[in-house]
Amino acid sequence: MSPSENPKTGSGSAWDGQVVVLEPRHGWRQLGLREVWAHRELLYFFIWRDLKVRYKQTAFGAAWAVLQPVLLMLVFSASLGRLPGVGPAGLPYPLFVFAGLVPWTLFASSLAGASNSLVSGEAIITKVYFPRLLLPFASVGSFLLDFVISLAALAVVMLYFGAVPSLAILWLPLLTLMALVTALGVGTFLSAVNVRYRDVKYVVPFLVQLWMFASPVVYTSTLIPAQWHVLYALNPMSGVLEGFRWALIGGPRPDDLIFVSAAASVIFLLGSLMYFRRVERTFADVI
Repeated sequence: MSPSENPKTGSGSAWDGQVVVLEPRHGWRQLGLREVWAHRELLYFFIWRDLKVRYKQTAFGAAWAVLQPVLLMLVFSASLGRLPGVGPAGLPYPLFVFAGLVPWTLFASSLAGASNSLVSGEAIITKVYFPRLLLPFASVGSFLLDFVISLAALAVVMLYFGAVPSLAILWLPLLTLMALVTALGVGTFLSAVNVRYRDVKYVVPFLVQLWMFASPVVYTSTLIPAQWHVLYALNPMSGVLEGFRWALIGGPRPDDLIFVSAAASVIFLLGSLMYFRRVERTFADVI
C-alpha cells in the first residue's frame, strides 16, 4: 500500500474489507457493556452451555433448585423457628425464612459461579478473543432458571400457609435485578482476582456463609437497632431480602433498606467493572 492510500477504506488496493481501529477506552466505554451487548448471541450460548454442564448426569436435575432452599428451611425452622423475636410476629417462620432463602440462593449460587467463571473457561480464553465479561455474566444468567423453579416452590408454600401477595409483587422484578446486580458486582471482581490468586475459590464459600448471617435471611431486620439501619443497608442483600418478603408476604415497605441497598449494589458493580477491564488484558497470560 502506498502512503497516499487510505488505510481505513483501502482505496487504491485490492483490500476492501473492514479495518478495525483499536483505541483506548474512556468514560463509560471503558466498562465494555456495549461490547457485551454486541456479543449477546455468544452470551446466550454460554448460558446454555452452563445449564447443560450443570445438569448433565445428575440424579435430580433441576430439582436441586428446590431441594436446597427447602432443606435449609427445614433446618432453620427446627433450630431457630422456636426462638422468640427471630421472625416477625403473626407470620409462620417457615414461610418467612423460605421467602428469604429463595433470593439468597440466587445470589449465593450466582456469586460462586461467577467468581470461578474465568478459571473454568481457561481453555477458550487462551485461544480466541471475546469480551471476557461474558463469562461471569453468563454464570449469573444461568441461575435464573433455578430461581424461577424455586419461586414456583415458594408459591406453593405461600398457598399452603394462605399468604396472598398484594400489588407490591410488581416490585419483584426490580428486587430480583438488585440481587443479580449484587452478584455480578462481587462475582466479577472475584473472578478477576481469582485469575491471579487461585485461593479465592476457598474464600468464596466462607464469604457466602458470613454474608448470609450478616443479612436478614433467617432473622428479621427489626432486630437491628434503628440507628444502625442505614449502615446495615449498605449490605445490598439486606434490601433485597426484606424487599422480597414485603413484595410477597406483606408488611411495611422497607424504603430505607431498599434504596440505600440499590445504590450500594450499583456503585459496587461499576467499581468491579472498571477493575475487571483494567486487568482484563493480562488474563490470557496469567491464567
